[in-house]
Amino acid sequence: MSTHVIVGAGPVGVATARLLADQGCRVRLVSRRGRGPEHPAVERIAADATDADRLTALTQGAVALYNCANPAYHRWPTDWPPIAAALLAAAEHTGAVLAIAGNLYGYGPVTGPMTEQTPLRPNSVKGAVRARMWTEALAAHRAGRIRATEVRGSDYLGAGAHSAATTLVLPRAVTGRRIAVPADPDAPHSWTYVGDMARTLVTVATDERAWGRAWHAPSPPPISVRGLAARAAALAGARPPRITRLPAPVLTLGGLVSREIREIREIGYQFYRPFVLDSTAVTGTFGLTCTPLDEALTDSLPAPTVAGPPTPVR
Repeated sequence: MSTHVIVGAGPVGVATARLLADQGCRVRLVSRRGRGPEHPAVERIAADATDADRLTALTQGAVALYNCANPAYHRWPTDWPPIAAALLAAAEHTGAVLAIAGNLYGYGPVTGPMTEQTPLRPNSVKGAVRARMWTEALAAHRAGRIRATEVRGSDYLGAGAHSAATTLVLPRAVTGRRIAVPADPDAPHSWTYVGDMARTLVTVATDERAWGRAWHAPSPPPISVRGLAARAAALAGARPPRITRLPAPVLTLGGLVSREIREIREIGYQFYRPFVLDSTAVTGTFGLTCTPLDEALTDSLPAPTVAGPPTPVR
């Protein structure tokens, strides 16, 4: 029974833990509060991911170490570097393969579909953080200090995922309410199911053909925000929602009172032009295909509200 260590109990970390556990592996799921799914093969451990010594001790004997952590958005510049450094140290001292759950921020604005050969040219603080993390891991791999790989996905779909789709679009789409989005609602956009991220991470962590490069998780054909909302409404039996584009001044004003909106503005370019992920490499090399969009959407939709018994009149 092989042992795998996962850092981060968010949706990707949890999906990866469940997948490995169901495959008969032993899993150590590390998070600040020791959270995670209840499964006899999953050991939930509370630890500080910046503590290299503690992380190294937890990774002893593991075949792979997965970076599925995700600090608060506004704290990426301060919180990511020590986490990434601790993971590199643990991988180097234990020999575990370092598999990183990445994203597309490092590419910056693009004019065509993104492949793994698209240059990393971030135009945002968060994009620069992610690009530097991979560059440092790749340098350590090429120097023979570690074995590393990275899986990049687009905005997430799936239970527990926190993305533009799951927070702004789907909750309103299933009720047929009007949706205002800070985006071009008709621009093609790629979406990635967290279950497909997990399957790809496990695959590349345990196949030496994957090491020393990044991979794109298999994702459905791109679909616009309008198309995504219409499909979700149909699945929920709701009328098609009305989609409106949120004016830029409104988003600017929102940033004055909301830290999250301020952070989103930095990567807003992803939603005002086509933002398309090409995942043919991972399909051609490992045979991985994406989960059908309707299945990913169904797993993402809010649970229906069930009315309770009427309150007695007294």
